[in-house]
Amino acid sequence: MPVPDRIIRLNTVLSRTGLSRSTIYRKIAEGTFPAQIKISVNGAGWKESDINRWVDNPVAWRPANDNEAPGGKAGNRNAG
Repeated sequence: MPVPDRIIRLNTVLSRTGLSRSTIYRKIAEGTFPAQIKISVNGAGWKESDINRWVDNPVAWRPANDNEAPGGKAGNRNAG
């Protein structure tokens, strides 16, 4: 049975990546950093495995699947 992925919060992401809060959110919007997932009405976090993949190779990082769209909103594509 696979081990469930941990959800980590912003302060942990900041310390693991060395990025600032504004840089993280800019990179999410650009599609070059893992998007957050909603964990409650007022809370969000990141899958630890996504952050680990980014830390291992930030230049080559791409979302693991098509459900993770830039801007952190799955499937939110502008129709034009």
